[in-house]
Amino acid sequence: MSIIEKLKWRYATKKFDTTKKLSKNQINTLKQAFNLTALSYGLQTLKLVVVEDKLKREQLVQHSYGQRQVIDSSHLLVICIQKEINDEDVDYHFNIIKEIRQTPDEILDPFKKGLKSTIQSMTKIKKNDWATRQAYIALGNLMTVCAMEHIDSCPMEGFVAEQVDEVLELDKYGLTSVLLFPVGFRAKDDMFASLKKVRKPLSETTIEI
Repeated sequence: MSIIEKLKWRYATKKFDTTKKLSKNQINTLKQAFNLTALSYGLQTLKLVVVEDKLKREQLVQHSYGQRQVIDSSHLLVICIQKEINDEDVDYHFNIIKEIRQTPDEILDPFKKGLKSTIQSMTKIKKNDWATRQAYIALGNLMTVCAMEHIDSCPMEGFVAEQVDEVLELDKYGLTSVLLFPVGFRAKDDMFASLKKVRKPLSETTIEI
């Protein structure tokens, strides 16, 4: 299948096959893809929580408006953002750059100072909005990788973040949930799998200048 054919193959899976599980290699591929997501400034203020525990996921169904994908999928991926973003995150980021690329401080310091200034100028609300936008970039990346790997998925915004955070004890990690992303394999009787994609004509969604 071509890339376009694989993107046409994917859909927001409504019913997962509860007997099928993703392999450790497949989960690792998704974790690696998440980690390789292109993010603003390269600053990784996101975390991916991989939930396999059925008891935890059963609790999450009620906080996800009864959507069974949360528990019927192979794994539930939860894309989270940090509650706080500060100078320590910038220092850590540039320390990694220095370690991996062996870039001297005299080159890194001006960029580090500039990024700190940018973040310090943001209100808490703006930081949260900024981090949330990064989460959606990660989601798009994961959706594409799932399509390429023939892994079914369902991006979900419909859940009560505060309750999900409580069940998964995300507060102790300084995180809050932004998106749920059940992954697995479609059930044979999921009627949505055979429906044709509904999209505007390409001529109406793209502009060439």
